Amino acid sequence: MASTVSTEPSKNSPAPSRPGYGQLLRTRGAWTFLLSGFAARQPFAMLTISIVLLVQHTTGSYGAAGAAAAVTGVSMALFAPYTGRLADRFGQRAVLLPGVLVHALAGITFTALALSHAPLWALFVAAVPTGASVPQVGPMVRARWGVKLQGSPLMTTAAAFESVTDEFTFVVGPLLATALCTAVDPAAGLVTEASLTLLGGLLFAAQKGTQPQVAPAGHARVQHASALSVPGVRVLIVAFLGIGSVFGGMQVSLAAFTESIGEPGLNGVLYGTFAAGNMLSGIACGAIAWKIAPQRRLVLGYAALALVASGLWAAHSVLLLAGLGLLVGMCIAPALITGYTLVEGLVPAGARTEAFTWLTGAVALGQAAAVTVAGQLEDRLWGGAGFLVPMGGTLLALATLVALRARLSARPAGRTVARGVGHRVPVTVD
Repeated sequence: MASTVSTEPSKNSPAPSRPGYGQLLRTRGAWTFLLSGFAARQPFAMLTISIVLLVQHTTGSYGAAGAAAAVTGVSMALFAPYTGRLADRFGQRAVLLPGVLVHALAGITFTALALSHAPLWALFVAAVPTGASVPQVGPMVRARWGVKLQGSPLMTTAAAFESVTDEFTFVVGPLLATALCTAVDPAAGLVTEASLTLLGGLLFAAQKGTQPQVAPAGHARVQHASALSVPGVRVLIVAFLGIGSVFGGMQVSLAAFTESIGEPGLNGVLYGTFAAGNMLSGIACGAIAWKIAPQRRLVLGYAALALVASGLWAAHSVLLLAGLGLLVGMCIAPALITGYTLVEGLVPAGARTEAFTWLTGAVALGQAAAVTVAGQLEDRLWGGAGFLVPMGGTLLALATLVALRARLSARPAGRTVARGVGHRVPVTVD
């Protein structure tokens, strides 16, 4: 949701010389959308792992499970930018209300088909609306912060806070989904995800007082050039595809590993450890006053991510895998945070929303490809072969970053900028 950035502090919040989380959380009206927003975005972290565990149970194949989850991810990646545009044009409530209803219905339909042992093509058909209707609550929360904190130094703190909140959902979500699927019923994870999405989405949509105003029709076409026309955005998309390969590869491979040792309940613990590393490093990144240029910081951080991810396939014990997963998670947040930071300088105001949603879609698309490939590797090769996917994805993305890093240079200063809708996944601005 575009809004011109001014140099004056927002009347809704203080502008301390050293803004912090305490000041942020005292922003008037913030809790009305924070609590409902957290409830609405929590199911997102349950979706992929719930699909993988359900389909693997009903088919006995991680390849089929990964493929079904991949269709969901691709659908979300393709439709996420359009969801953002519709929210900009018609308002968040108008998009959320039908969206959560469609998502809940699609999720229940997918569950019923899986339990009835429907053919794989039928699961793919049901996966399309399930992924396409995933509500983009994280970006909508960030848009509301943008309205509350326009021009305030607390905007950086809000971005860091949202990154940590996203990662916290990825600590709780997989744990909850795994517990439900293994201890209650294989379908319990997806049914709970659909129910929570409906309830949380309706609660969030009800907070009409904090949603951004719809832009007048006369201003909707200002700076309408596609974000994809910016070379730096295309480079960042490749980097975010690599990050998505880590998420997808870890989800499938950890599930296969814990089943192979007879401890499927450990899957949520191991993935939660990975997500906890991401969350902790996100907190630290939001508190550091960086002196290194973001372009260089992205390359260095991504190199660390590729190095650590390259060792996952060799881990054959729970403790070693947990330690490496924690390190991988700690390397992801800085890369995501810096990537979203670069968008602020690369993309004109009129295309900022689209840029954020393309990056969101890149993560989802990378994750979708990764769960497919990792599932096939686990089925056809040795146990743990799926961990080759995060290694390959990050190394290819790193090579692209190094070769095209000059395209990440910011646009010349002096142009009007705007805050845009960001992603579910971690968006922190330095």
